Amino acid sequence: MARWISEIPTGEVISLYVHIPFCRRLCWFCACRTQGTSTSAPVRGYLDIVKKELEMVAERLPSGVTLSRLHWGGGTPTLLDADMIRDLARAATDVAPFAEDAEFSVEIDPNEIDDDRMDALVECGMNRASIGVQDFDPDIQATIGRPQSFDITKAAADGLRDRGVKSLNVDILYGLPHQTEARISDSVQKVLTLSPDRVALYGYAHVPWMARRQSLIPTEALPAPEARLELYETARELFVWDGYEEIGIDHFARPNDGLAVAHREGRLKRNFQGYTDDPANVLIGTGASSISRFPQGFAQNNPATSGYHAAIRDGQLATARGHAFTPEDKIRAAMIGKLMCEFRIDFEELGAELGEPPQALSKRLDGIDDAFPEMLAHEATSIEIRPEARPLTRMIARFLDTFSMNQDGHSAAI
Repeated sequence: MARWISEIPTGEVISLYVHIPFCRRLCWFCACRTQGTSTSAPVRGYLDIVKKELEMVAERLPSGVTLSRLHWGGGTPTLLDADMIRDLARAATDVAPFAEDAEFSVEIDPNEIDDDRMDALVECGMNRASIGVQDFDPDIQATIGRPQSFDITKAAADGLRDRGVKSLNVDILYGLPHQTEARISDSVQKVLTLSPDRVALYGYAHVPWMARRQSLIPTEALPAPEARLELYETARELFVWDGYEEIGIDHFARPNDGLAVAHREGRLKRNFQGYTDDPANVLIGTGASSISRFPQGFAQNNPATSGYHAAIRDGQLATARGHAFTPEDKIRAAMIGKLMCEFRIDFEELGAELGEPPQALSKRLDGIDDAFPEMLAHEATSIEIRPEARPLTRMIARFLDTFSMNQDGHSAAI
């Protein structure tokens, strides 16, 4: 990890992610690395460690590096009070200054935001806000442990817009317990009244063996796979009807949004946060459990806050595991990226980018038609996922992954 940071080219743009793993209350549906707290004391102690980690990253960075993206996720980043927000923002931009046209985005919990915190975020340069909605139906909210009225959500969106935040994202879930087509339709129409620039329509991942709090959600109330697909289609049709462009498998964007522009221009990428138009080839994750991506490979910080604290206090980076890419990994990752972002691989075009014969790329897909009959369209130098099969894109792209996967350890693909 230290070597990969030092090998970033001088003057390069990078992305920086800061993970805040604390919440005032733990939502039952969430499978993120989080912990509850009713006081600010553990949060302040954690921020002191994060600032030390940021200093360690800055010490290893070559000169002239700037930030194309700064993102705070969690957990609930907005449980930080205004002074904490300013303190953390200073520490992050001390690592590297913002590049021209940089984005500073923060995940917003409407239940955990007020005027002082919104003022501080905007003062520090936040220009994109991501509001978690999940679903507005009160019965569903009670079942997933996430009470959040439409009025509170609208007040947060209006407050951010009034302060000049021009880019607003909204996250909504399908596949939740007791969710019906009528209920998700009502939630989507409420989301549309907020006029978000970008929407992420994620499938709820029910993995109680990984996130024990999900055991509080009744399994029998979850929709079957066919019903999940119908819920997705209902929401998708509403977003498209309202003028949003479909971006990959689970995002929607206004035509002038950066994500839609990147999609049209072939610059779309996908990382662990979803689809992005970020031009950087490096994402450095800080905080417990954070994931970093370099051209050389992946690295993840210790997921336990205790282990993360101990490493940083000892003057070491908190990297707990990682994977160095082989040349084959890079080729297959590029092919998977094309399917996930464009639903299509042009073997000649991608071969020229990778320095790989087009026939060699095509060979890696031998047998895919047998695995997914009638789902793919072939041309002389390309392969494409048919529109009706695109909800299965993750499964189809998985064909290119050479690493074994325990099916019991993952959520549904749809």
